[in-house]
Amino acid sequence: MTTKQTEHNMLMQFIEEDCFVNTKEKIEYPPVALSFGEKLLKTKSGDSLLPIPIGTYGNLSVVTAPPKTKKTFFISLLASVYLSGNNIYGGKIKGHRGNGHLVHFDTEQGTWHCQKVFKRVYEMDSNIDSNIYHTFGLRAIGYKTRLEFIEYYLSRKINTPSLVIIDGIADLVSDVNSLEESNAVVQKLMQWSAMYNCHIINVIHQNFGSTKLGTGHLGSFLEKKAETVISLEANTVNKEWVTVRCGRSRGYAFETFSFEVNDIGLPTIVDDLYDPLKKYG
Repeated sequence: MTTKQTEHNMLMQFIEEDCFVNTKEKIEYPPVALSFGEKLLKTKSGDSLLPIPIGTYGNLSVVTAPPKTKKTFFISLLASVYLSGNNIYGGKIKGHRGNGHLVHFDTEQGTWHCQKVFKRVYEMDSNIDSNIYHTFGLRAIGYKTRLEFIEYYLSRKINTPSLVIIDGIADLVSDVNSLEESNAVVQKLMQWSAMYNCHIINVIHQNFGSTKLGTGHLGSFLEKKAETVISLEANTVNKEWVTVRCGRSRGYAFETFSFEVNDIGLPTIVDDLYDPLKKYG
């Protein structure tokens, strides 16, 4: 047997041992990274309240939004709540960070606008520790290097990347309609989420007026592999609100909710439901 064959067999043996799923072993539900509300679960051992996940550790989620639906504000809201556990802006959104870190990559905006987005997270909670929030604007570098840098930073520069945000996942490929490139990026995302037991939020544009998740084959691949698909859309009651829906979930779907950007430019959950007798704005 050649050295190459031996190495191949060793790899296959490792995969067999690592990927085998024992149906007799009790496997706990993945721990929740971000949640919205709670659900009463009835079991033989009793009733318990469980957080309804927006995303769990070891999985991917996708935030998809057409233009002008304040997706970057929504991402800032999720980041702030995750780092603080909960705050006055997040309503029923809860963060379950433990001792982990948040790594936030923006691929679309220049440095000034990136900093504005990242500083917004601290404006919602001034007690957030800057040592656990890692922020990067990657617009100035090529798409291949962006992917390489994300992998480098997660593997070399940080011990516990528990939540990763990639705002502009389409900028990690040269063509969102390339089957090969799209598949390679999504495979990387799944690899990272499993290797570091982190949750990865991927933000992708939705074409205006389209019902599809995102653009091209990349959007299709992400939809198939994501634990949760989060859709943002203009609110039909109040033009200042943005509605957040659970487009699809592998677990319990969270309730639809809305947020707005307040007078000081911070996103905040709208707590009250629509009342046709109430006058809005």
